[in-house]
Amino acid sequence: MFPADLKYTKDHEWLKPQGDGTALVGITHYAQDALGDVVFVDLPEAGDAFETGEEFGTVESVKTVSELNMPSASEIIEVNAGLVDHPEAVNEDPYGKGWMVKVRLKGDLAAGLLDAAAYEALVSAESH
Repeated sequence: MFPADLKYTKDHEWLKPQGDGTALVGITHYAQDALGDVVFVDLPEAGDAFETGEEFGTVESVKTVSELNMPSASEIIEVNAGLVDHPEAVNEDPYGKGWMVKVRLKGDLAAGLLDAAAYEALVSAESH
């Protein structure tokens, strides 16, 4: 249900290491489903740096506005500009076209990131 090549946060963000010290970051299918129809995504600019857990943007849906928290200390190197005109990509393809930022990791991945099995267990516990 959740891609095995990603790392997950307890706040429902995912991080996909690219093997070169960079990673893609987005929100999980579970998160986008809970939010409902995404209508706006507010993201930082390239060059901005964030510590683990720090807010880096927001996702606005028809129901609510939700904070985005950085899964691991990193610097933004690219923002998914396609989300400006097509925020619904977050709903349609949260692990593909709906990625939010590409980051350069500062050192090792943050401790506390979950693998797919641990994240699935967390979601299962939350939805009961």
